Order: sequence, then structure tokens, then C-alpha cells
Amino acid sequence: MRKTRMEKSEMSTVEFCQFALRERIAPPSVGSVKERIVYAARKMGWTHTRTRDVWYADPRVSIKADQLVKVEAISGLEYARQEVRKNDDAIARATALLGSQDAHLLGEIVAALLQMVGLQNRTRA
Repeated sequence: MRKTRMEKSEMSTVEFCQFALRERIAPPSVGSVKERIVYAARKMGWTHTRTRDVWYADPRVSIKADQLVKVEAISGLEYARQEVRKNDDAIARATALLGSQDAHLLGEIVAALLQMVGLQNRTRA
């Protein structure tokens, strides 16, 4: 997947980290999958188990914001900054709306919350 296509696609945080580990941090040129996981663990400063879980996108894995930023920095990909900006914008919008006396306050809050979780507001024309 190309960088621009990958950055524009809708993928989960774990999928992004999996892609970054496999393609950028420990590419196939490093060696076998086992060697690549060990290499990625060293580069990320993670345990072997955590790296393996992210490598195989275990659904139980959670990626914290600081870990996501580290993956982004090491891999050279942009995902975390875009997600953080998007969430910060949505939170700022919701906060501003909570202080207003707008007649459409509820609709605007719902739209902001939907944007924050990545859903499109389909009620607007």
C-alpha cells in the first residue's frame, strides 16, 4: 500500500501499527518474520510479546497515543498526528457548542461527536 493511499484510508490504529511494523520499521529485507519481529521490538523498545501481538494485529492490543506517535516517528508515516488533530478539532468544536445557546445545539453536538468517532453526519444536506 502506498504511503498516500495508506494515510487516506480508514484503518484502525492496530492495523496502522501492523502496517508500519511490517513495511517500514522491519521490512522484508531484514530477514525472516521471526528476525523482523525481534528487530522491530528492539527498534520500538517494546517486549517481544507486545511486538508480536501488534505484528499479527491481535484484537486485544491497545495502542496508546504516545506509542502511536512513536510508531509514526520511527516509520515516517503520518497517522497519529492526523488522528490527534481530527480529535482535537472535534473536541474543540463540541466544547464551543456546549457554551453557546444555539437552537441546533443538540444536532451540532451529535455531529461533533460523530466526527470524533469517524462517522459521517448523514442528517445534513
